Amino acid sequence: MIRIINTALWAILVIVLAVGTVVEKYRGADFVSSHFYSAWWFVLLLALAAISAIGGLVCRKQWREPARLFIYLSVPLILLGGALTTWTGLRGEMTLHPDTPNTTVVCSDGKIHQLPFAVTLHHFEVVTYPGTHAPMDFVSHIVVDGDTCDISMNHILRRDGYRFYQEDYDTDGRSILMVTHDPLGIAVTYCGYAFLLIGLLSLIVMRDGPFRRLVRARQAAVLMLVLLTTAAVQAAPRTLPEPAANAMGRMYILYKGRICPVQTFAKDFTTKLTGKATYQGLTSEQVLAGFLFYSGDWCNEPMVKIKKGEWQKDARVEGHRASFLQMLALENMGMQPHSEKGLREAVERYNIIKALLSGNSFKIFPVADSVGIVGWYAQNDDLPLTVSDEEYLFIRKQLSYCQELVVKGDYDELVRVFSKTRTFQQQRAAEVLPAKACVRAERIYNRLTATRWLAMAGVTLGLLFFAYSLMLMGRNTPMPRPIRSLALCWTGLLTAFLLFVFVLRWIAGGHVPVAGGYDSMSLMAIAIGGVALAFSRRSQILLPSGMLAMGFCLLVAMMNGSNPPVTNLMPVLNSPLLSLHVTVIMVAYALFFFVMMGGVAGLVMGRHPETATAFQRVNLMMLYPAVFLLALGIVIGALWANVTWGNYWSWDPKEVWALITLLVYAFPLQQELGLQQSPRRFHLYCVLAFLSVVITYFGVNFILGGIHAYN
Repeated sequence: MIRIINTALWAILVIVLAVGTVVEKYRGADFVSSHFYSAWWFVLLLALAAISAIGGLVCRKQWREPARLFIYLSVPLILLGGALTTWTGLRGEMTLHPDTPNTTVVCSDGKIHQLPFAVTLHHFEVVTYPGTHAPMDFVSHIVVDGDTCDISMNHILRRDGYRFYQEDYDTDGRSILMVTHDPLGIAVTYCGYAFLLIGLLSLIVMRDGPFRRLVRARQAAVLMLVLLTTAAVQAAPRTLPEPAANAMGRMYILYKGRICPVQTFAKDFTTKLTGKATYQGLTSEQVLAGFLFYSGDWCNEPMVKIKKGEWQKDARVEGHRASFLQMLALENMGMQPHSEKGLREAVERYNIIKALLSGNSFKIFPVADSVGIVGWYAQNDDLPLTVSDEEYLFIRKQLSYCQELVVKGDYDELVRVFSKTRTFQQQRAAEVLPAKACVRAERIYNRLTATRWLAMAGVTLGLLFFAYSLMLMGRNTPMPRPIRSLALCWTGLLTAFLLFVFVLRWIAGGHVPVAGGYDSMSLMAIAIGGVALAFSRRSQILLPSGMLAMGFCLLVAMMNGSNPPVTNLMPVLNSPLLSLHVTVIMVAYALFFFVMMGGVAGLVMGRHPETATAFQRVNLMMLYPAVFLLALGIVIGALWANVTWGNYWSWDPKEVWALITLLVYAFPLQQELGLQQSPRRFHLYCVLAFLSVVITYFGVNFILGGIHAYN
């Protein structure tokens, strides 16, 4: 009876959580908060879940097992902590004026709370990335009872049980802090988190635990598949020779709020227009130089990638590409960009070219203003009054002189002009230029734009090796050593290459690259490669599965933007907890990939009971660390959110679906529920369970939205 009640509550909770995220998509977060997560019936459902956990612990006498004791006790503790936060916690805002003491907190319910001490703002500061206006951090320099301290993003102030977070500011120098006071709720919740992780970890490390028994059985797992296509080439228009274009690419430019090589700007420019970082055998620097110095040729070149739509008939645009002049004619016709999605995207690409041709986006000239702050300007921008006559002439005439050299074909002199311009940049902006090691890493990274063919090779080889492995398994024949060595070599080299690119992005950007869709899928591919190599001796099908999964991850990364440029990190994301959170979650998802494909293989081998049972053992072996890592990733995310926003759980769709995924994959680990008794049911469950991972990553990012979506 207890088992039936637990299963029913588990299913109802998962369904309600999933429905809540869908309703939020159409009715908004406020509606879902009041009608779902704060509603009496949802609170009752959570209370029943806590009672059920305690009841199962008592009725089945599982307090004798330390691991399950910690796990079952964690559920009521986490829920009790959330309730205490709601009932006893304080949350509000405090507005600080410069040099004016304040003790007043305006709570979220409109009530006024007086602090037992005064907080005085000395001054507020927006810290920018060197040489740019892009914010790196927001800092309030304050005084509390004579003690000076700073409050910034991811750096809070704790005082007498109160926690102060940097929330907002205004142009008058005022700072807005969020204030919370919840010592009891946070303590109980964190205790629940600790119990959960200790319990899950105990299942893995206990000498006679289920995971250690499965490892001693020496079994393994599997993965997934997808396909893709390529394009043809044709004669390219005129541009600079590659050495001259490379010299131009070594100059610096202010782009997307950061100072970077012109090569980065050129690569992003080309990728946005064509979908790839090269065009008809030309480098991205040559494409950019073509528009700058041979604009007549390139404005007629049908290279702007477009999607089919009704607007093409009126614009007389055929095929999948259009030229700048065709888009210019479209603008003159007065067509509105909001009328159709494909047209909007085409107009966005057209505006990128338009901004370059007008000179607005090519900001390569650093000039200091009257107070010594260096700004970056394009040739036609209004320059500060402090600019010298020599600098003024150089800035206004540099590109014109380069154009004259291009007409003459004097590319050696052109290279020297580009070098002199780079020297000018280094002299005028030496203190704000990125370090040489960072620039070198970024230039190497920009050259490694091979995601498309790597994805194709990974998927193709993975399919071939996977099919071959299944054939050998059906014959009960081991994989020949040379073929296995080839799979090991490919997986190892690909993992090493992706890790190298990951490190390059890290060095170039100055932060761990884990904040976007491309970065997370690259990290997923690295994790899958590492898992496949670590367990390669346990099964001949693991390496082909890893190859296939890595190809799939690279394909998705390519869809998110083939090797996107390095960018500054948003202040709120500048935390080591973010890096750890994403890394742990990606490793968990990689293991779930293998569990899903193990389920597929188990179903395919259903006619061979021993093989199907072996795959079940393998899946269970993967599930224990996967569930632990997912729980650890969720807890790290909660700690990060509490440090940054003062709220460890906000019922955002990504958070909800991560919780659903944890519940879904924790279910088969409960031996008393009987799912492990039937290999066929177990494998089918593992295959269907992976839908929760797909929705958590892709469904939330591209459909449901929320503050965690990569958009």
